[in-house]
Amino acid sequence: MMKKLVILLLACMTGGSAFACTNFIVGKKASADGSVFVTYNADSYGAFMPLYHYPAAKHQPGDMRKVFEWDTDKYLGEIPEVAETYNVIGNSNEWQVTIGETTFGGREEMADSTGIIDYGSLIYIALQRSKTAREALQIMTSLVEEYGYYSEGETFSVADKDEAWMLEMMGCGPDRTKSKERTVWVAVRIPDDAIAAHANQSRITQFLDGRYTRIKVKDLFNKKYALDAKKPITNLMLCSDNVVSYARTMGWFDGKDADFSYNAAYAEPDFSGRRYCEARVWSFFNRFSDDFSEYISYAAGFEKDAKPMPLWIIPNKKVTLQDIRDAMRDHYEGTPFSLDKDMGGGIYQMPYRPTPLSYKLDGKDLFNERPISTQQTAWSFISQMRSSMPREVGACFWFGNDDGNMVAYTPMYSCITRRPKCFTEEGADDVTFSIDNAFWVCNWVSNMVYPRYSQMFPSLQAVRDSLDASYDKLQPEIEAKALALPTAEERIKMLTDYSCQKGNEMIARWKQLAFFLIVKYNDMAVKPTDENGTFLRTPYGGGKRVERPGFPEPYARELIKQTGDKFLAPAK
Repeated sequence: MMKKLVILLLACMTGGSAFACTNFIVGKKASADGSVFVTYNADSYGAFMPLYHYPAAKHQPGDMRKVFEWDTDKYLGEIPEVAETYNVIGNSNEWQVTIGETTFGGREEMADSTGIIDYGSLIYIALQRSKTAREALQIMTSLVEEYGYYSEGETFSVADKDEAWMLEMMGCGPDRTKSKERTVWVAVRIPDDAIAAHANQSRITQFLDGRYTRIKVKDLFNKKYALDAKKPITNLMLCSDNVVSYARTMGWFDGKDADFSYNAAYAEPDFSGRRYCEARVWSFFNRFSDDFSEYISYAAGFEKDAKPMPLWIIPNKKVTLQDIRDAMRDHYEGTPFSLDKDMGGGIYQMPYRPTPLSYKLDGKDLFNERPISTQQTAWSFISQMRSSMPREVGACFWFGNDDGNMVAYTPMYSCITRRPKCFTEEGADDVTFSIDNAFWVCNWVSNMVYPRYSQMFPSLQAVRDSLDASYDKLQPEIEAKALALPTAEERIKMLTDYSCQKGNEMIARWKQLAFFLIVKYNDMAVKPTDENGTFLRTPYGGGKRVERPGFPEPYARELIKQTGDKFLAPAK
């Protein structure tokens, strides 16, 4: 069996971060309001991450850009700067282009230590230079072909207000004796009425079997393939010229081109790739399918010849923003992979598990489930892109600086020229706590809740959902006001002020939640409150007597099952 990088599956590596992320894609005809959606959980143990901001800028001829590896800040080299770069907020830019990623690793000998473009730099360079998803694809593929691709195998979501693509990319190793190529990659356009997902496992299989129309990168801008063509051709695919020949040269494929599968050649799914990774994709598709049970055995990972999942599906309903939020907060509830059916969640039925994912006990290899919503998420976003509005209004970047289940997705419009202080790196980093920083305040709250989940999560959920609902209610009003302004500059200023206001309000509310939780649930007891959350007092001014809820019944039953009569009190 081929060797496979494990960076995506294990805990934090020395000197860097182990990314294990999740992306969802929703085409504009698959969404309820015509939006293109891209989501991203940036899952990395120990990594402090702010909301990134790259302001628009002009550059002089001869200006160079230094490239630092995103994971480690290691200097890799430099490339020429372009004349103009665009405003970027998070992973979305002022032209409504969004790029997400998940690392799948693949064949370890394909990693190119001589390259100077890593996957993170590739994302943010492309966002600063592209006005459309197709421009981003052109820029990303040309950069790595010229300068080499430093990272392991990666799947990218590349989207704009009109369309979405899935791009998979790997290097060709540092050794040029067998091949002079720098990268092997393939990109497939996701149908407008479809949804897709990827989660740390290469997902593109056959693409030369007639299902797709293959075009060259230069043809991306040919009127024949334009979205507004008289008879648009939308089942588009593009790939590096060497995508099949490189596999042949390396002895990894010897069949017909039509039978060539990208992931079979370069990143064949094994048990971990299916159970830890493809199961998350299954859970997303399962939400929008009348019956997706035929793929359970594939996602479970044990049955070698199980039927693999499709790259995309047509959802059984139009997908809303709330549907996407719910999907990003998923722990396999109601599925065979559910985390609430055993003692792994502890006394308070936590739908999370400690890492690493795999471990040994008494000589046996064991594993934990890996759901979409996970404690190591540094930030999570839902990018909403809409062709029905001017670009400064159409791109709303819903951002949360922690596990998506544990935060409200706060609106940060992609045109904004400054960030709320709480979403910056000011005064905080991986090992520096700040009461004014959203990453640390949100993690403070979630880490109180995790071990006492069933008891404390309802309080967090109520605040989270009330904020989400308030943002949803305000969105049409705020955007109508912005659209009524006469200039783009005025709209940008208004939406910048609004986004910063919402960020400030969010962290203030989360601090209030933190104080409430420590008071209400102190010492595993519960202080009574009224329906508004106000703590009740005695007629003499002190707090009312605490409630002592004891074990949740499911845990109590399991405890007695394991201990027999040990805790059986004598008959009275």
